[in-house]
Amino acid sequence: MINPDISDYNNAQSPSDQEICTMLSLVIDQELEHAENKIWHRHPVWFLEGNPIVGYSKLKDSVRLMFWSGQSFDEDDLKTEGSFKAAEKRYTSREQINTADLKRWLMKSQQIQWDYKNIVKRKGELIRLK
Repeated sequence: MINPDISDYNNAQSPSDQEICTMLSLVIDQELEHAENKIWHRHPVWFLEGNPIVGYSKLKDSVRLMFWSGQSFDEDDLKTEGSFKAAEKRYTSREQINTADLKRWLMKSQQIQWDYKNIVKRKGELIRLK
């Protein structure tokens, strides 16, 4: 079930970005039915056992979908984000969302996980969980 704060986030976007955010949240929530979801650092994020898995955020020119362990998915359409293992895909219209790709990435996000939950405790060292 989608957290009402995420629905509020989606509804606060421009009409075209709202379509992107709503579609992403519905597919993510359907595929990660046991995941906790909430607004984290001002953006919608889904967690498995307290570990951030996937989220999205409104950027100036697009909506960025981010997978915390996405660099390990071996997917050409996901681009490196940051200095750890995250990867992203950016959208400017709902039509750009390939649901089959999204579902495959979400499946991989459950099978391939790096331990972001304890990264501060480990002083920036990232350990693979799955």
